[in-house]
Amino acid sequence: MISSPPPAVMVNELRKSYARGAGVLPFWNGDRQRHMALDGVSFELRQGERLAYLGPNGAGKTTMIRCLSGRTRPDAGTIELMGQPVNRASARDTLGLVPQEIALYGDLTTRENLFAFGRFHGLRGSELKKSVDWALQWTGLADRGDDLVSTFSGGMKRRINLACGVLHQPEVLLLDEPSVGVDPQSRQRIFTMLDQLSERDTSILLTTHHLDEAETQCDRIVIVDRGRVVATGTFDELLRQTIGSDRNVTVRLDRVLRGAGNEPLATCGLTMTVKPGEQSVSAKLPEIAVGLPRLIDAVGAAGYGVVDVEVQSPSLHHVFLHLTGHELRD
Repeated sequence: MISSPPPAVMVNELRKSYARGAGVLPFWNGDRQRHMALDGVSFELRQGERLAYLGPNGAGKTTMIRCLSGRTRPDAGTIELMGQPVNRASARDTLGLVPQEIALYGDLTTRENLFAFGRFHGLRGSELKKSVDWALQWTGLADRGDDLVSTFSGGMKRRINLACGVLHQPEVLLLDEPSVGVDPQSRQRIFTMLDQLSERDTSILLTTHHLDEAETQCDRIVIVDRGRVVATGTFDELLRQTIGSDRNVTVRLDRVLRGAGNEPLATCGLTMTVKPGEQSVSAKLPEIAVGLPRLIDAVGAAGYGVVDVEVQSPSLHHVFLHLTGHELRD
């Protein structure tokens, strides 16, 4: 029997708490009041997968990144990288980290920054030069290699920041808000770069405040709130687990609804909103391919013409609000 490869990252029952207002709040029973940043968090990042880690502000996302990267020691629980405990040097060698804050030397050129960070990752000689040349091509900044980073736009700095974290070709990459503060074109360029990493089977965990990025750019999603995992799965799985896959459909009519004669609408077997005096009807359709033709037929049978049809699909934003009761930035 062939055994399956271990997850790229395995987090099991991770806990981490901090003292609230150290030096300000009094003690109770000898213990300072604690804030539980991580309260038994468990999840896995599969090899070659891109996983979004989402939660409102204060949900413990930054603490998780710090624990995964070895910058913070958890109070309890375990973390494994590529099947090894995270505290082993050989495990940490498989990891790349790109922080939310731009971590570059503004008074150095692009190439000098890449050489410096490559040496931090243990690269030397021809291996280092090869990695720097690759990074300049990968970021699309080969023609700006000798320019000072301080002269770059925010999006260009983000691309170099990302390159500095992957020069050693890590198997696992942690990205904290990789596209924060950049324009839509730069965001798309960054995810094109990530696509190329995925083609190399790099396993990627990212936090983001852009729900559309998690929905369209990631294979699976972990949603956390108040230090706990509240849901995990693909977007479609999260949709089925929470608000279902119903579509809200609005049909705009060629004239306002009469007070009578709407029996075909009321008896068509669909969950509908029909209000005389308005020029539209709304319905909730569990199967759009089946329900929409029935809705159109019912509108015609009632003597109305169809001017327009609007179909509203549930989004990750709806799922997130359902699970946490918060906006992502709350």
